[in-house]
Amino acid sequence: MEKVKFQKITLFSGVMLALNSLIGSGWLFGAGTAAKVAGPAAIISWILGAVIIISIALTYVELGAMFPESGGMSRYAQYSHGPLLGFIAAWANWISLITLVPMEAVASVQYMSSWPWAWANWTHHFMKNGNITTPGLLVVFGFMLVFTLINFWSVKLMTRFTNLISIFKILLPTLTIVMLIVAGFHPGNFGHSVNTFMPYGSRSIFEAAAVSGIIMSYDAFQTVINMGGEMVNPHKNIVRGVLISMIITAVIYIMLQVAFIGAIDPGLLTQKGWHGINYTSPFADIAILLGMNWLAILLYMDAFVSPFGTGVAFVATASRALAAMTHTGHLPQWLGRLERRYMIPRFAMVVDLILAVIMVSLFRNWSLLATVITGSTLIAYLTGPVTVISLRKMRADLKRPFNPRFMSWLAPFAFVLTSLSIYWTMWPTTVQVIGVILLGLPIYLYYEIRYRHARGLKDLRNCYWMLAYLIFISIISYIGSEGFGGQDWLKYPWDFVIIIICSLGFYWWAVASRMKKIDPAAEKVNAKVKLPLED
Repeated sequence: MEKVKFQKITLFSGVMLALNSLIGSGWLFGAGTAAKVAGPAAIISWILGAVIIISIALTYVELGAMFPESGGMSRYAQYSHGPLLGFIAAWANWISLITLVPMEAVASVQYMSSWPWAWANWTHHFMKNGNITTPGLLVVFGFMLVFTLINFWSVKLMTRFTNLISIFKILLPTLTIVMLIVAGFHPGNFGHSVNTFMPYGSRSIFEAAAVSGIIMSYDAFQTVINMGGEMVNPHKNIVRGVLISMIITAVIYIMLQVAFIGAIDPGLLTQKGWHGINYTSPFADIAILLGMNWLAILLYMDAFVSPFGTGVAFVATASRALAAMTHTGHLPQWLGRLERRYMIPRFAMVVDLILAVIMVSLFRNWSLLATVITGSTLIAYLTGPVTVISLRKMRADLKRPFNPRFMSWLAPFAFVLTSLSIYWTMWPTTVQVIGVILLGLPIYLYYEIRYRHARGLKDLRNCYWMLAYLIFISIISYIGSEGFGGQDWLKYPWDFVIIIICSLGFYWWAVASRMKKIDPAAEKVNAKVKLPLED
């Protein structure tokens, strides 16, 4: 029988795909929102966001290099803690991925609705009171269909499309940074003391990281990992792809924030303060004020291109995550079936599209969709630091192309940062996310009881820590400081102290809750890994 050939993803295409996911709708308004919340200290918020996500990403890089498989992030927790925790982590991660697709489509339509040209007046009725109208919703559906079709025909078509758009998405933010600094940069805007640099206190730095879409803007590193099974030399290129894309993205976002703060008219700051800064299209509005109409036109166009490109990338990621979930036996097997010619999960793409349509029909607001994404993603990410250390304790002999010594302290550090980030998403987001996660448990239990006769339920003991953690973080969010949506019974910064201490306790409990033996499926995948000396 002739061997099926399919297109492999190179390191360059992998980095471009990741950048296409990372540089989405966030960059066009994230800097403006962050500056409004924290003033010049918003720069620290972007640095903090990068530190948090890179710390989390490094734990997944080790796992991704060990287990280079498509949709891999949907399986890692199962390898160390059994099917139930694996399902919870995979379900939470998948929910965030399918929500990202309509969110980017909504962002494109929302920006289209504010186009300033006379010929574009027909787009102005796409939004009303911050929500997508019915005509706008039809355009959103059309965009999501195009996102899916670009992925539907082949990996080759998808990577060519993302390579082209990613280059544009890197060049335009870079051009924006340079032009704003050259045209009108006011160093005095950054303040002359700690108090003027941080006008709203240290708490505002953490608030900005959550409410301005900063953490969410960084969290698409998993694109490379989830497509690891389709990459050339995955044992090398997963590590390189994640780190290169994350560093490039961090530099771009931080410099965009610097350029934005420096470009604000000092007179406006004197009159209204940072809280009074309110631009509908931050960079485009500033470009118009500085007389750079040509740059404004490019920015308005990119407000369509950037979300569009990110939506395409996340259709690919979400479909592979759903297909990977079928391997545990808790979802229909046909969802994981690969189309023979192109070796892509078409059935998973169609199901993702249907659910994305339902999601955006219910939540016609960018912020509501972003709320679900941020919380569910962070809950899923909690398992990365736990799994990477658990596997080291269970099987030190497994092949680890990326095996840093610092992982022993980085993993608990990343777990704590993730916990704090979940808290920053504010009450009642925590409870809403838990509700979304619980929606998946009846599906798990149905397949577990009907087809496996509840054999996997004995692994509930490996999952107690997660269930207890979700209760803990919900309670802390409710009683926590007012700045993070709580009742202010536990005031800032003591809320942080409690979360840090308790999170370390949950981390050690989670590692101690690992299975006695590694999942056999993990051994099979790891056996195919080539270490550098084996090349």
